[in-house]
Amino acid sequence: MNKELLELYSDYLLSSFGATTATGLSALVDGEVSHDRITRFLSGAVYDSKTLWRLVKPMVREIERDDGVLIFDDTIEEKPHTDENEIVTWHFDHAKNRSVKGMNLLNCVYHAGGVSLPVSYEIISKPIEFTEERSGRRKRRSEVTKNELTRRMLRVCENNALRYRWVLADSWFSSEENMEFIRVELGKHFVIAIKTNRTVALSYEAKLRGEFERIDKLDLPEGEPVRGSG
Repeated sequence: MNKELLELYSDYLLSSFGATTATGLSALVDGEVSHDRITRFLSGAVYDSKTLWRLVKPMVREIERDDGVLIFDDTIEEKPHTDENEIVTWHFDHAKNRSVKGMNLLNCVYHAGGVSLPVSYEIISKPIEFTEERSGRRKRRSEVTKNELTRRMLRVCENNALRYRWVLADSWFSSEENMEFIRVELGKHFVIAIKTNRTVALSYEAKLRGEFERIDKLDLPEGEPVRGSG
């Protein structure tokens, strides 16, 4: 990988407010780097999560420590005027409470000692086309869920011997499978938001009796931890 070209192209994307093109970058540096060279660089290899890890690994090793944190979140880069395909398609945006057309990116950021670095990502792909029975509309879906991808990314972080203690995420990632995987299989801890309509038992005995209550119906003490069973 040509790191100098990568840095140049990344800085160009971050500092641009309009459309970005190889020709535009070449003009910005007065032709010192030709647009053909930039195009060849971008199309010459597949830049995936493994590529990212190789790039950031030396920096991560400098800052990592046992109480590090992994932060999971996803973002949508809207592409309303791009033809739909398995990458640029419709995704539900919780911030807008509606579906938008664009690219959905699942991110994993490592944080330690006041420094944050991206260590893994997955582009959400929806290759499966189907017709929704209720509306009769053609739609797309993924072969794996975001929660499955999250566990896959956590496993990769484990295989990369990344030192951390906590996993942080919002309610989208609060599946029972994720929490059990983090706590039981990986031996780590997590802080994950839970929707108020989820149910919980306030003791192991209550769980065995099947006594579950909605979180929004509980009289939880302010600022105090409560132990429960899902």
